[in-house]
Amino acid sequence: MAKKTKSRTTPSQRTVPLTAYRVYDGALEIAKGTQKRAWMDALPERFAYRCLPLLIANQAGWDLLCPTGFSVRWNGKADLEAIKFKWDGDPHPAAASHFGSGVLTFTPGYLFRTPKDHNIWVKGCPNEYKDGIVPLEGIVETDWAPFTFTMNWKITRPKHWIRFEKGEPICRILPFPRHYLESVQPRTQELASDNRLSNQYDGWRQSRAQFIDDLHAHDEEAVAQGWQRTYVRGQNMSGAKMKDHQTKLQLREFLPSKK
Repeated sequence: MAKKTKSRTTPSQRTVPLTAYRVYDGALEIAKGTQKRAWMDALPERFAYRCLPLLIANQAGWDLLCPTGFSVRWNGKADLEAIKFKWDGDPHPAAASHFGSGVLTFTPGYLFRTPKDHNIWVKGCPNEYKDGIVPLEGIVETDWAPFTFTMNWKITRPKHWIRFEKGEPICRILPFPRHYLESVQPRTQELASDNRLSNQYDGWRQSRAQFIDDLHAHDEEAVAQGWQRTYVRGQNMSGAKMKDHQTKLQLREFLPSKK
């Protein structure tokens, strides 16, 4: 009889449950992260889209979306009334001044649950920005806490109107193992101690320098190429391609609740 071989489950085939329990009807819409950014679209030749690490970070996680369009202005004082709102329509309870001192608070409307020993990193949308306000980040133990959390933004410029559009991401959630960072053993080492890696680095550095020189000299081949794509291809300086290289994340959408 032929010997049976065990099928190997790849990381993309494994599932880690992430449940958003809706606690009120006005809960924010959730969408998986996307590559696109308006400021990237506006750049000459949209050159930021050539940066694969940037694109992967743009997609890494799920976004909570702003429920309505509005503007806010902080007068610089500490009281709750120091933030003034201008709503496009009716005020939405998901956005409010709860803490004072120029902190804008969004209430997602969910109680999130992750598997045992998994947290959720609550943060701003990667590679997105607003003038005069910054997202505050937090890490929540969502495997046991029967509590909801809020997403907060700190206004940094008093007496300045700040705009939020309906449907724009106002919070990114990113699940990850709780003790993973503590299991990491950091160290420093001289590159020359690893001959193979050192040779590959020197090859890349020389190739990079030559490519930049060719661009400055308006070399036809370099200009036509535009930029080096070695990393985008997942290829090292020996020409080997990495089997697990990612150029795009295939995140799952949140499934509707079962009745």
